[in-house]
Amino acid sequence: MLYSFAKPFIFALDAERAHGLTIAGLKALPLGPAPKSDPVLATTVAGLDFPNPIGMAPGFDKNGEVPDALIRMGFGYAEVGTLTPRAQPGNPKPRIFRLPEDKAVINRLGFNNQGQEKAAPRLERMRKRMGKGVLGINIGANKDSDDRIADYVIGVENMAPLADYLTVNISSPNTPGLRALQDKGALEELLAAVMEARGDRKVPVFLKVAPDLEPADIDDIVDVTMTQKIDALIVSNTTITRPNLQSSNQDETGGLSGAPLMDLALQRLKDFRAASGSQIPLIGVGGIANAEDAYERIRAGASLVQLYTAMIYEGPTMARMMSCGLARLLKRDGFTSVADAVGTE
Repeated sequence: MLYSFAKPFIFALDAERAHGLTIAGLKALPLGPAPKSDPVLATTVAGLDFPNPIGMAPGFDKNGEVPDALIRMGFGYAEVGTLTPRAQPGNPKPRIFRLPEDKAVINRLGFNNQGQEKAAPRLERMRKRMGKGVLGINIGANKDSDDRIADYVIGVENMAPLADYLTVNISSPNTPGLRALQDKGALEELLAAVMEARGDRKVPVFLKVAPDLEPADIDDIVDVTMTQKIDALIVSNTTITRPNLQSSNQDETGGLSGAPLMDLALQRLKDFRAASGSQIPLIGVGGIANAEDAYERIRAGASLVQLYTAMIYEGPTMARMMSCGLARLLKRDGFTSVADAVGTE
């Protein structure tokens, strides 16, 4: 109710300014302990114990300022970033556009962040305040990098000691040429370098892929990730397609997220499930807005889910509401755990 009252005022602000004020508010407000999740929601992926499968996607907390607050809002895990080796301003403003009629957002931020060196001591403090919540750190390459693979290696070296898991993000449409790293040869070289940099560290490595892929791309990505023993695939990032949009902002360039992405992201999840023969854990992202959406993604093969855009439209209690609803759906259908429901569609 409070968010419904505040939403018109928030939406009257520029989207990026509103986001900055949200982060500042979460840093300033005293928050109580994380809510206890229903035991039916507990799950284990890549050797990590998640109190519930609902995570905050990267992009919300680019600089790792509030993962502890997100856990206290009811998320089972928070993925921060994308963090690059060096700080960079990102693309020119304005670069975030709400599409209220579509419950969507278009962004062309371009990995704007303060850099890994500045984030590291902050994340070290945050880990101690996150309780049972899981911390993921999403790493990327600088836009002006001469060697992007080397940037990911630096990211592993800098962030692995602080992360419960690392995500290699090669799927943003807002850094020119980045998605080319999804091509088989480039992906083999990248992931081999990342896994070598990980060395004896036990931190799991996830790979985040785009939804705008052809069937051959999916087969190649699965082949390389399984060969390199990547721990999970995150399906997917924003899309450059524009499916049946109503908003006047529909022609802005950048990645589209939110409700219009739901069908495409769900289909890509099913495609990766089929291509991998369920041999690699999948994390479903894109257009998830309620417990029913999360449950559909789990039954289609996702072991975990993530959201971001829907919270802009539905408010900060969304993770708690989704957790409660998901627990009811699992129990209704006779499942005793999230893992039991994965891939049962």
